[in-house]
Amino acid sequence: MIRVFVPGDAAALSVGAEAVARAIAAEAAARGIAVTLVRTGSRGLFWLEPLVEVERAGVRIGYGPVAAADVKGLFDAGFLAGGAHPAALGPVEAIPYLARQQRLTFARCGIVDPASLADYEAHGGLKGLRRALAMEPAAIVAAVTESGLRGRGGAGFPTGIKWRTVLGAEGPRKYIVCNADEGDSGTYSDRLLMEGDPFCLIEGMAIAGIAVGAEKGFVYIRSEYPHAFRRMQAAIETARVGGLLGADILGSGRAFELEARLGAGAYICGEETALLESLEGRRGQIRFKPPLPAISGLFGRPTVINNLITLATVPSILADGADAYRDYGIGRSRGTMPIQLAGNVRHGGLVERAFGLTLGELVEEFGGGTASGRPVRAVQVGGPLGAYWPTALFDTPLDYEAFAARGGMVGHGGVVVFDDTVDLARQARFAFQFCAIESCGKCTPCRIGAVRGAETMDKVIRGDAPEANLTLVRDLCEVMRDGSLCALGGLTPMPVLSAIDHFPEDFDRAAQSCAAD
Repeated sequence: MIRVFVPGDAAALSVGAEAVARAIAAEAAARGIAVTLVRTGSRGLFWLEPLVEVERAGVRIGYGPVAAADVKGLFDAGFLAGGAHPAALGPVEAIPYLARQQRLTFARCGIVDPASLADYEAHGGLKGLRRALAMEPAAIVAAVTESGLRGRGGAGFPTGIKWRTVLGAEGPRKYIVCNADEGDSGTYSDRLLMEGDPFCLIEGMAIAGIAVGAEKGFVYIRSEYPHAFRRMQAAIETARVGGLLGADILGSGRAFELEARLGAGAYICGEETALLESLEGRRGQIRFKPPLPAISGLFGRPTVINNLITLATVPSILADGADAYRDYGIGRSRGTMPIQLAGNVRHGGLVERAFGLTLGELVEEFGGGTASGRPVRAVQVGGPLGAYWPTALFDTPLDYEAFAARGGMVGHGGVVVFDDTVDLARQARFAFQFCAIESCGKCTPCRIGAVRGAETMDKVIRGDAPEANLTLVRDLCEVMRDGSLCALGGLTPMPVLSAIDHFPEDFDRAAQSCAAD
């Protein structure tokens, strides 16, 4: 039987994938053609969504973007046999955007049926877990440490060190917590994986539990992701029925249970201690550290808190070995990083590549420049707290240390592109405004500093003593950076100061415009 693949993730659904799937089923039935319709996740080539694929002799031929109105024409053109059509893309794996990637964590996204545990295993799933079950906990932790895996949520802290701390911590109960509260602007890799390959995350969390002696885990999912939440809930139940979760994982005698929890709808809950507060049923406010969550975390117990991509990368490390993963990347940035291209970009989508390619390669070669066709002027990497960089810094390699050396951060891998119409003075003001809205209110530098920062930027934009007020902004940024209790207030100065330093003409222009008026 002919298999046709249509993505069912939120991105594809938002541009009509459900209507396309229904149209294909109806047209096939009307023509008396037997078709198996498989609803996959997205491959992350968003400008081609809805992307329809037809399997021919083991090769998947792509057509996209496809609208429901195009379906009859596709059948007329013989697309089920790989027929020619204006939307034809040829073999999907040969599309240059995909062919140039190095997909490890996202190897199955867009390929497997995310609801099928059997399909997951048929495409290499569970190899890492089976190997972990045959290892001692310390050996699993050692493998993750040797791989060089660092936290993909933004901090870049070595995953193995965190796991080793929890393994050595004493306590009658330990926890694994997955931070899937993906709130950074321009990011969607967590959502893409939950909707396209949820068993990969479940496998990674089970391995983490075995490694540190935890028998319970929680996936804390952003409240704006109801589709991903439902997908994870269904996958957890399927995994439980399939013996991947429960009191006897794959007949090993090891236990691990998992719950999906919907987030509180606050950006601050992406900070690990505020997330723990929310999980415990309280308002999302940060905790003082020490103690670290690895010592006293969820319900006061030793807790591993990792970003979703970190945990979802673990199965491939255990399956193929630490050396195979460490062979990717440069310097202290090992393995691959899923970069998410967004904003004013022609080819928005997910790019998984080894650390080391440059920012310019990402924006120009993968992204194809701006969607508007105007020149690229700035990019913001690392979410709303990331630096604004000009094209002069596009030679910077994707590397934690290289970005930090130039006053930026890789963060969760979001890259937002702006063309030459952007006003960086207003973007700097937005950074303060964002912090003011999202602050948990626990510390004064963040709670008050962000409000005063937005007010002072308003004065600069109005042309009210711009030099004096920019000096005040710099002083305020220093206080926020050094005095805030968490990264929200501590990193807000990064977008503000980078805008001032790299795009001073926008601040001069604001003052000159007001003077002319």
